[in-house]
Amino acid sequence: METRQCGPIGRPRGFDADEALERALLVFWEHGYEGASLSSLTTAMGISTTSMYAAFGNKEQLFRKALERYTEGPGAHLAEALREPTALAVATAILTGTVRSTTRPAHPHGCMGVQGALVASDSGREVRDLLVAWRDNSYSCVHERFRRAVDDGDLPQEADPGLLARYVTTLAFGIAVQAASGVGRDELQEMADAALRNWPLT
Repeated sequence: METRQCGPIGRPRGFDADEALERALLVFWEHGYEGASLSSLTTAMGISTTSMYAAFGNKEQLFRKALERYTEGPGAHLAEALREPTALAVATAILTGTVRSTTRPAHPHGCMGVQGALVASDSGREVRDLLVAWRDNSYSCVHERFRRAVDDGDLPQEADPGLLARYVTTLAFGIAVQAASGVGRDELQEMADAALRNWPLT
């Protein structure tokens, strides 16, 4: 009788942690933190609950890893936008990138950092705080970039870099909410273009 060599209990042969994390990301992105049940996560990942805990920790730890992956993948347009040469180009790239990333075909619409924030219970407080910090970090990075633009003369001296950063990031998160509600890419892009028509120029 042929004997089989098995891996750890509950972990299927050929388990790919990277692919499993990508699938978990999609579940969190579509359903938010609380909306993503353990069963929906493990089913999508193709592993048992035991394997999930062994490979990624608990649900919150899995979410943190998925958010990191999202930030480096679909959410990478923010970091890329900050490298644009002018403040207007930065703002344009942020909003255009948000429109693209939140309306990609075959992906959940909206933003994982916004969808995941729909946490109401006390058990989700740490995730809610994590996402507040995640969004605040986005704002801080844009604020610092616009402050440099004022110092470099790219923005007028009287421009308020904090207010402009809040304006752009609020628009970006609003675009994500509208995308999740089914508003189409073309309409969202038109809104983004209109929002920047009165951008302060030197």
